[in-house]
Amino acid sequence: MTPPTDTIIETVDQLREAYAEPHDFVRQKCIPRLDDYCRRWIAMSPFIVLASADGAGGVDVSPRGGSPGFVRVADDSTLLLPDLPGNNRLDTLTNILASPGVGTIFFVPGFEETLRVNGTAEIVRDEDLRASFADRGKPAAAVLRITVREVYFHCSKSLKRSGIWDAATYPDRSTFPSLVEVVTDQIRANTPDEARKGDTGDGASPQ
Repeated sequence: MTPPTDTIIETVDQLREAYAEPHDFVRQKCIPRLDDYCRRWIAMSPFIVLASADGAGGVDVSPRGGSPGFVRVADDSTLLLPDLPGNNRLDTLTNILASPGVGTIFFVPGFEETLRVNGTAEIVRDEDLRASFADRGKPAAAVLRITVREVYFHCSKSLKRSGIWDAATYPDRSTFPSLVEVVTDQIRANTPDEARKGDTGDGASPQ
């Protein structure tokens, strides 16, 4: 159902009328570089999400993970993020070629605060740098060099609401099918009948 047009916000002024002004503390906490607190947080983080856009309005968010500190701080204004083996769709990398702006959020297990770093990225293929990020004997396919524009810590409200680190809230894994089952069903449901003539129906799916 389409909402009434008078409930749709279309201007910044309308948006501001609906929300209180942010506290000065919220404005002031945004800093232009990676200080010691940021460096320590990044060194503890084994997981981030990375947002990018294609320049035409298409947006993508990609999970990235590794051993704590897998993202390196090169200096106060530069992060190095390895592009480790994945699905080879290259959504993030093609977006960066079109529009270099990126946003990241760093998570630390057990901590309810997060760290946001926004900036611009470029794709580096230096052989020695890639080798220095080797994972299980394989060098990174590329390294994203992110020039930092702004940095700030998020408070714990969203993670507290989610209970994400509270194992007592976790659903039983058996209540949801495996990824292979899900993707196999999705592919079948979205493939025309004539293209499925060779489907054996055995549920097999490539990893």
